[in-house]
Amino acid sequence: MPLSRRLTTGLGMATVTALAAITGAPPAVVAAPAPAHVTAAREAASWLAGEFTDGSLPGPFAPEDWGLTIDGLVALSATGVDAPTRQAATAQVARHVRSYNSYDDWGIEGFTDGGATAKLLYAAAAADADPTDFGGYDLRAETLSLIATADAGHQRGRITSRTTADSGPDASNTFDQSFAVLGLARSGDLPQDTVDFLIRQQCAAGGFRLYPDAADGPSPSCDDQPGATLDVDSTAMAVQALLAAAEDGATGADDAARKGADWLVTQQHTDGSFGGSGPTTGANSNSTGLAAQALAAAGRDDEAARAAKALAALQLTAGNGGAASADAGAIAYNTDGFTTAAAAGITDTDRDQWRRATAQALLGLAQVPLGRIGLDPPPTSHPTPTGTASPTAPATPTASPTLTTSPPPTGTAGPTPSVTSPPATPAPTTAAPTTAAPPITTPAASGLGGLPTTGAAIGSYLLIALLLIGGGVTLLVLGRRRAG
Repeated sequence: MPLSRRLTTGLGMATVTALAAITGAPPAVVAAPAPAHVTAAREAASWLAGEFTDGSLPGPFAPEDWGLTIDGLVALSATGVDAPTRQAATAQVARHVRSYNSYDDWGIEGFTDGGATAKLLYAAAAADADPTDFGGYDLRAETLSLIATADAGHQRGRITSRTTADSGPDASNTFDQSFAVLGLARSGDLPQDTVDFLIRQQCAAGGFRLYPDAADGPSPSCDDQPGATLDVDSTAMAVQALLAAAEDGATGADDAARKGADWLVTQQHTDGSFGGSGPTTGANSNSTGLAAQALAAAGRDDEAARAAKALAALQLTAGNGGAASADAGAIAYNTDGFTTAAAAGITDTDRDQWRRATAQALLGLAQVPLGRIGLDPPPTSHPTPTGTASPTAPATPTASPTLTTSPPPTGTAGPTPSVTSPPATPAPTTAAPTTAAPPITTPAASGLGGLPTTGAAIGSYLLIALLLIGGGVTLLVLGRRRAG
């Protein structure tokens, strides 16, 4: 290498070394704007947090609805909003385990609901609590004890309820099984049997049925049930559970999750929305929220973004909320609900539906998979090195709501059985919010005008200037010698 190049290289390295020594820290960063759907999710979560009282959300017939409270905790945890409310709610749920997964409060002893127990297990694990001692209960051991064993034949691996009386067919469904897979994966080893049973609820088309049972009893698989109804909500839950199972190393989970996501894409409406099945067939924010979350988890970003746009069109803001503008952030179940609220406000009668819709819908805006809530930092903003252009946040959707009318949700996370289960839905977590890097500051008396600095003294710049000038003189002398 010519001497002049070696000196030039050395000079560059010396300058870089000097700069590093002067600043003593990596380049300062500034926070890029959060994507519009993340901002919308946080606004929805902030509204929902305001609906909590002493760590719980009320139901239509009771001052505390533990299934809905857990849904609210999932929503707050997915966005990192309101840590005190999350902590209070987690503590309240831990104190009321048996109020949720049994009928003890009604004087009916000897019953343990399998789906509710599995959801509580997921809640404890996602909240970074001890699932072996959550409110004094070992939820992992309890869930494992409710998994059907080999002598159950084709029902092996199914989450079931325990009862001292003959109550007929088990009421557990694909939501319950998904929570069992999620909870067991998050709390320790995941039995392959539980994954296999969930996969058997998937038909060849890729969608999952809601109920494992046919009219004449349990059927071995979805394809063995003639005319099985495939359900968007159940498929979205199963996809997320199977992605968590695949991450845990379960056999067949990744392929089944991919097929499920492929089927969800075929069910998306032209405006980006989704509907469920049965009474929730019409496009609604509950089904759309779960589907958007699952699609994002499966890497279907374009479809997830379209679903998020449909959800944002149902969100009240100060500008579009009309008589309900004080409830900005809340998300309507469907277009009719949005229009009615904008005209007359959210009535006490309707508020329960808004809480349930918002808790589930905002998951499709936050787009953190159920299997990752509490493990990954909630999406807030992304630091960008100084001098680098910040990514532009997508524009907030302005289209009018286009979702069609459908009945209010009957459960807290999509359709729920009317038989033996308290409502079963997503679960609480806690995760530290992402901390933005400190802003760049300019010393007030630096005499540098608008020149940005990192807080280093002015002498630093003089030293750099001397290094550069000295290097230039050296190169000039060497160049003249070579020419001579």
